[in-house]
Amino acid sequence: MGKLVINHDKLTPEKIEKLINICPFKAIEFTNGKLDINSACRMCKICVRKGPEGCIEYVEDEVKEIDKNEWKGVTVFIEHDGNTIHPVSFELIGKAKELADVIKHEVLAIIISDKADKFAQEVLEYGVDKVYVYEHQELAHFNVEKYTACMEDFINKIKPTVILYGGTATGRSFAPRVAARFRTGLTADCTILGMKENTDLIQNRPAFGGNVMASIVCPNTRPQMATVRYKIFKMPEKVKPHGELIKMNVDFDLSSSMRLIDIKAKAKEVDISEAEVLVACGRAFKTQEELAMAEELAELLGGRLAVTRPLIEAGFADARQQIGLSGRTVAPKLLINLGISGAVQYTAGMIGAEVVFSINKDKSAPIFDVSHYGLVGDVFEIVPELIKSIKEMKGLQ
Repeated sequence: MGKLVINHDKLTPEKIEKLINICPFKAIEFTNGKLDINSACRMCKICVRKGPEGCIEYVEDEVKEIDKNEWKGVTVFIEHDGNTIHPVSFELIGKAKELADVIKHEVLAIIISDKADKFAQEVLEYGVDKVYVYEHQELAHFNVEKYTACMEDFINKIKPTVILYGGTATGRSFAPRVAARFRTGLTADCTILGMKENTDLIQNRPAFGGNVMASIVCPNTRPQMATVRYKIFKMPEKVKPHGELIKMNVDFDLSSSMRLIDIKAKAKEVDISEAEVLVACGRAFKTQEELAMAEELAELLGGRLAVTRPLIEAGFADARQQIGLSGRTVAPKLLINLGISGAVQYTAGMIGAEVVFSINKDKSAPIFDVSHYGLVGDVFEIVPELIKSIKEMKGLQ
């Protein structure tokens, strides 16, 4: 990053007027006898390129080099609800092991709880080298300020090169505070992670509605941090525990401006990310009646209905039913695609499916390239026959 510097000694009334008029955002103003740049500035640098020469300069911030050798370990924040660990934490452990193997670092985990012992052993069973535990009665429930204080202590003492968080409500509210406190980078909602041999983390995430994949590297700050979508990575197999459990002293301030008043259970809903069978509908579906046919197929198979983005934009379904880069990432045992062309924005959200069966009348549709089984034809002719056959098999006719 950089900043705009005004050279006041080169200004004249004529030049000041020109600079004020040249800014498209009205960010340059003359007040109290002094030229200034206000918060409306978008750093377009038109004032530098087209304004009076030398009056305003763009100066790059000095980048301080860090000793990357001081930062070691790929860490996973273990998210839990007080009773069970969120599965995304185990998925992240699997990925952390891959990343750590490239740079020959240890895989670390951090647990913050009032009773962390009940989680530590399970985490060790996934091959973590060290589990750091912050245990205190004040940590019985998630509090973003208290959790940030624990993570700050962990980073200052352990100096991990990478910290991975689940792309959940907890991770998305917690990780930005930690990043701000250490003035380090945080890439949200990552779908791909890689590692350079110099310990720089390669973070890929969708941008502009999934039309662009941004590749982000933070070479000058540590720790490097990312939140990662659930169901993006495979959960690793359990192994014989070999790691070490390390209890950290909670001898720092855990005060918070937030106060827990009450806990109310959220109404249970079936997330398509958890479904073992999904029937996904694409642009071919134009009415609610047509969508009802696909929903009937899903119900007969004990599954859930999912959709692509055009159906969300048409108002036919809830946004929580969308598969893709701008929706949910899924990994069902069976995924049936109906009238879906197979754009990369969609297929990136279903790559974890075990069996993919697709129906499309276009034999050249890209969806067939990522399907195990494909059928070329009209979904509105084929699906009713499928429903009829399934009902006969189940004795429902």
